[in-house]
Amino acid sequence: MTQIDKTKPVLVTGATGYVAGWLVKKLLEEGLMVHAAVRNPNNKEKLAHLDKLVKNSPGSIKYFKSDLLQKGSYAEAMEGCELVFHTASPFITDVKDPQKDLIDPAVLGTENVLETANQTPSVKRVVVTSSVAAIYSDAIDCHKAPNGILTEEVWNTSASINYQPYSYSKTLAEKKGWEMTEKQNQWDLVCINPSFVMGPPLNLNGNTSESFNILKQMGDGTFKFGAPKMGIGLVDVRDVAEAHYKAGFTPEAKGRYITSAHNTNFYEMSLSLQDKFGKDFPVPKKALPKWLLMLIGPMANKLFSRKFIKNNINIEWKADNSKIRNELGIEFRAMKTTMEDAFQALVDSNILKPKR
Repeated sequence: MTQIDKTKPVLVTGATGYVAGWLVKKLLEEGLMVHAAVRNPNNKEKLAHLDKLVKNSPGSIKYFKSDLLQKGSYAEAMEGCELVFHTASPFITDVKDPQKDLIDPAVLGTENVLETANQTPSVKRVVVTSSVAAIYSDAIDCHKAPNGILTEEVWNTSASINYQPYSYSKTLAEKKGWEMTEKQNQWDLVCINPSFVMGPPLNLNGNTSESFNILKQMGDGTFKFGAPKMGIGLVDVRDVAEAHYKAGFTPEAKGRYITSAHNTNFYEMSLSLQDKFGKDFPVPKKALPKWLLMLIGPMANKLFSRKFIKNNINIEWKADNSKIRNELGIEFRAMKTTMEDAFQALVDSNILKPKR
């Protein structure tokens, strides 16, 4: 049982990120002092959305310059903190050098933050943003899991640097976290494992999350011949932030938490947009046949290799979210709410424009 003193500052790494923004908002609303670790504290444009949050809340924020790959760069930001949220990690799937772009920042970044925690006597708990990618690579892995469903007991064993390197990076990073946890007894570790995160961003301009590339394709005509029935889990960014908060401040929180609201696919997700946006945008109304994807997928998108299509399209994705609901009391938003709010954000920012 780890009791966190709310009068002490709380560190959030990667504070300008998609999930981190909503987490910072929640912490500020609760009146906490947030130590926000960012790449450049002088980039006022990148921090504008966080500054705006401070004005409307009882909490306060202080920025610290930090770098995932630079040893000791979190020391000043972590000073005096009992609770550390490590959210900083790249979510990109189209990379030239998986080692440099994904694995090093994920693994060395985790190592760097936890090593600093070892050297900061005040730290009692670290909450790390992992991913369900550390549990599986492809939807077909769900069927190989015990009882055909992913749980916190399952680890990803099918990813590699050459296949699903993002999943591989998340698996290695989380394993590094648990390995370092076992070597000390000063702080405990809690891991949040979200599925595909969707929902409105607090800062769309600075958002390069893969989620928005997919959402954009649902509204710009890319999927006009149909959306693939690619089995995934879906969760609202606001619920992921709430999960982090509760993982930090629930004394009994422990281990990993699958943070996923819906077992779904891209086709079902696009259908949930039909009512509100179907008239004005080319939102897909039908599923793209697997055979057609096998034909055009590898040519149209290098991520859609034949192996990937075979292992994910028309294959049901299933995960058990009972642990987080029972232990942290998380209630998830409806898929329609998540999808509509996210799509509306793209419309409001003129990233998606209605067809004339």
